[in-house]
Order: sequence, then C-alpha cells, then structure tokens
Amino acid sequence: MPIRVATWNVNSVRQRIDLLLTWLKECQPDIVCLQEIKCVDEAFPRLEIEALGYNVVTHGQKTFNGVALLSKLRFDETKSGLAGDDEDVHARFLEGVVTLKRGVLRIACLYLPNGNPVGTEKYPYKLKWMSRLLEYSKERLKTEEPLILAGDFNVIPHARDVHNPAAWTEDALFKAETRESFQSLLSLGLTDALRAVTDEGGLYTFWDYQAGAWQKNQGLRIDHLLLSPQASDKLANVGIDSYVRGWEKPSDHVPVWADLDLEAA
Repeated sequence: MPIRVATWNVNSVRQRIDLLLTWLKECQPDIVCLQEIKCVDEAFPRLEIEALGYNVVTHGQKTFNGVALLSKLRFDETKSGLAGDDEDVHARFLEGVVTLKRGVLRIACLYLPNGNPVGTEKYPYKLKWMSRLLEYSKERLKTEEPLILAGDFNVIPHARDVHNPAAWTEDALFKAETRESFQSLLSLGLTDALRAVTDEGGLYTFWDYQAGAWQKNQGLRIDHLLLSPQASDKLANVGIDSYVRGWEKPSDHVPVWADLDLEAA
C-alpha cells in the first residue's frame, strides 16, 4: 500500500474537529499536515485524533497560526520553527521524520505568510520567509532523502491556478515576486505534485466565504505538496478533496493529498 501524505488548512481545529475526524476516517491518510490550528498546544484536540491511530505533534499559537503533524507512523524526530530569523515567533513550521523500510521520509508542514496588504511590512516578511524556506530546502536536498514540503503556501503559482487572474496581479499571493520565489523552490529540483500529473486549470484548494465563491467555483490553488526528486520518483497519485468545502461550516481550504510508493518500516 502506498503512503498517503495530505495537507489541510483547517482554519481552527477546534471548530472543525468533527469535520477533521470524518475526513480522516474517509480518506485514511498516513501523514497529515494541518495549518491554522489556531490554538496553543495544550488546547489541541489530541485525544480524539490519537484514538484513530495517529501520533500527534503540534506547534501552536493562541488564536492564530499554528501547525500540526499527524502520523500513523511513529516520529523518529520532530522540530518546530524555520531557521533564519530568531525574532520570528510565528508558529508556521513543523518538521517530522518517519522511518521507512528503506531510509526515512521527512515532512515539513508549513503555513507561509499571506503578505497582504502589500504596502505594509507584511509583504517583505512573506518574501523573507520564502527566502528562509529556500535555504532550508537547499540544505535538506543535499541529503538526497525523500522530502515533502506540504502546506498552505499562500502562493498562486500560475494564472491557471486562479479564477480571474487579472484581478490578482497586485495581490501578495500572485505578485510577480511571489511567484518568482516559488519558482526558485521548483528550480532547486522540487516538484509540484499536482502539476506532475495534470496541467488542467480550475483545480482549486481555497474558496472565499464571500460572494458565493464556492458555488461559482471562483477559487485559488494555494495549498501545495512539493516533492524532492527521491519523493517525486515514487509519486503514484494526487488528489484534491474539494467536496469537503461543501460540508456544513467548512474551512475555506480543502485537503490535498499525494500517494507515494514507499513502504513503512
């Protein structure tokens, strides 16, 4: 059986816990990266998730941000925080390593800054964060191990990844500098999992709560799985569980997953 790795910005795990548990039972992912858990570590609904057979590691923050890793495979090591800025206290990055029959699989769960409004300090912070992620990726790729960067990148990579791209040209998610920074990651040798299997447009992972965006399919693709060469070589399938957006009181994001032909230890 392949290993299924998924990412989902749940937009408050305590508000969406019933949806999360339902999806975990239906999708049966082996490893899950969650973003915007919006709670401190002690408030995370750990017991309900552990009851489904998951190991749980969190890097939380009160009322906003926060990331978590759920894994049916035992973690050999975990580490929170992205190197490169000791003054950055935002809970946006969590790394975990699990053992395979051959080697290991390293997962980096990330919640990249939004960057809006562009004319404020938020956009330079976004670009600096992306630069730090680039340096992290360079170092990790040297190990030549299966690596997945998974999360809410807050980046629209291409015009086909957004409804009405002309309306987004000056938005932090779609500005040229943002897309160039994302392309720099791909230029290192990372593969956008979805684009490894399809060039189709209109495949989105986020729909705003306003103006009937979901009903009109006016969405964005900003949640991504980036794979190292050793992971992309094992890529078997990719999916977007867009139906979850139609559930009652949903997150504005939906899960994205990839199946890898790797064997757990």
